[in-house]
Amino acid sequence: MRKSRQKTNNMCNIPLLESAIQLIEKYKNYPECKKNNVLLPVISNQRMNAYLKEIAYLCGINKKLTTHVARHTCATVVLLANEVSIENVPKILGHSNAKMTHHYAKVLDSSIMRDMEKVRVNFKI
Repeated sequence: MRKSRQKTNNMCNIPLLESAIQLIEKYKNYPECKKNNVLLPVISNQRMNAYLKEIAYLCGINKKLTTHVARHTCATVVLLANEVSIENVPKILGHSNAKMTHHYAKVLDSSIMRDMEKVRVNFKI
């Protein structure tokens, strides 16, 4: 999928996972989506954060869940932990440079171990 970023208006390619494609298909004829010319019914960050707070309470999660926390989680747990390169993560998150991404992406111990294993194999130590 190709679209312009809302904040920067930069064009970007967005490769979609099968589950995302299925959701887009599910809502393609949804009246609110047609009316607003969007792919999915969208709620405000404030409303989403209220729902996340309620979900956290019901699940016994003591951490404050927000859409901002979700971006950190995506960068760290979903992208970097699955070996998406640090050069590609800013593009996926819509950052204009990698410096901003380092704020979101914490270096994982597992990624350090994985990278050092590659070095070890390459040097046959």
